[in-house]
Amino acid sequence: MSSNEYADAAPPTVTLTTEEATRVRAVCAEVADVLGEIDLGTEPAMDIVSLAACRLPERLVAALTAFRRIGHPAGALVVRNVPVDDPLPPTPGDGYLPDWRTARIATAAQLLAMSQLGEIIGYADEKRGRIVQDIAPIIGAERRQENSGSAYLELHTENGFHPFKPDMLSLLCLRPDHDRVGRTLTGAVAGLLPKLSRVCLEELRRPLFRIRFSSSFAQMGSVGYSAPVAVLSGPPEDPELVADFHAMEPLTREARWALEELETVLAEALTPVALDTGTLLVVDNRHAVHGRTPFTPRYDGGDRWLRRCFAVADLRRSRGARPPGSRVCRPLAGILGPPRPDPPGQTVGGTVTARV
Repeated sequence: MSSNEYADAAPPTVTLTTEEATRVRAVCAEVADVLGEIDLGTEPAMDIVSLAACRLPERLVAALTAFRRIGHPAGALVVRNVPVDDPLPPTPGDGYLPDWRTARIATAAQLLAMSQLGEIIGYADEKRGRIVQDIAPIIGAERRQENSGSAYLELHTENGFHPFKPDMLSLLCLRPDHDRVGRTLTGAVAGLLPKLSRVCLEELRRPLFRIRFSSSFAQMGSVGYSAPVAVLSGPPEDPELVADFHAMEPLTREARWALEELETVLAEALTPVALDTGTLLVVDNRHAVHGRTPFTPRYDGGDRWLRRCFAVADLRRSRGARPPGSRVCRPLAGILGPPRPDPPGQTVGGTVTARV
């Protein structure tokens, strides 16, 4: 990877003062107490979180609100010194914390922050439908293109194949990797438009790309694809982006060349973000892709551990995909119907392995 050519577009960073962090911790403790046994994926839980968010430090709320309303050329926002639980439980070896209450401060802090970025949402297919998900390495999954792996994770739009994909996602670091070499990569497209050829931009705006479902969303191991989509859409000077450099399949040779050009240009302008304990990274999933550099897990309870949460700008769009009173979308198979078959004769250069 070359040096970053867009240093002026590095994500804005908010570092909470000791006083601010203490205030956030107190609000988190109260929220966790009030939530009690309430299911986090329900409207009553979200009501509690939303009402409490007004007590967050004004500087933090202002930064989150500005990012939601205006965005940033980097497509990301970093908040440091976010309070987490002390002591922390061991990193879950199977990728699932048995009870969110054992990380109650971190859970509440992430929910409070995300409530300022949109309407929190989850997916029944993914991580058992949990609203706050654990991201940790799992033995045997090292090389898989998924959150349980530890190899290089290709740049992608989160759940880009889903009709109600998140508009925002956050990653809260509870524990970095042992060697502190793992970096979360972010890349936004708006600042790179002058680097892309006219032909490339034209091809990327045509619905000539499809994304293979990840295994958690596929029906009983079957292969499914999104409907053909465009990589770029919206205003020419500030387009929205849907890309996946592992699971996206161009349907023509010209589309493949355009996607390769985009990947090459993006690789020259990625921003690596070091996630230490208490660092919250917010990614604008409409305008930026993200990935991860490799790291070496030890599977000793002290491995890299992030927690992930999603939000959408308009919750009502998904009302037909969620049970009444729930923030969790039903399984994708029930939303879309039978998986789309692989149409013969439309692909070139072989197929693309899905991120599973």
